[in-house]
Amino acid sequence: MSQFALNLFDASHEQRIEGVTSFVGEDASGSFGIQANHARFMTTLVFGLARFRLETEEWQYLALPGAVVYFNNNELSISTRHFLIDTDLERISALLEQQLIAEEENLRVTKDSLHQMEQAMLKRMMSLKRKPGW
Repeated sequence: MSQFALNLFDASHEQRIEGVTSFVGEDASGSFGIQANHARFMTTLVFGLARFRLETEEWQYLALPGAVVYFNNNELSISTRHFLIDTDLERISALLEQQLIAEEENLRVTKDSLHQMEQAMLKRMMSLKRKPGW
């Protein structure tokens, strides 16, 4: 069976996996698959799980908080903030859920902080407006 290379890049490291025979991911239009010698292709993956298979192994799961995917010259490159690889679907699903919860909490904290800054700015503007001579 024909093979291709998978290059994974995140904020802190990169990993190259040779001998990949199949990749399955999901973008905004739905699930798609890539095999060796696929035409040049680019898309963005949604938050979730993708999977790939080496010729003699079971599926390996790839947890991603979204990513950019580019296939060219028989190499699949995936760029993301962070990725996890595991052969156990239940384990990686639990890790992905933890990651999603952490990201949602970070987003909530950021929104709260922005709201507080906005309120402080409005108070400051109102106090300046009340001063004589403005």
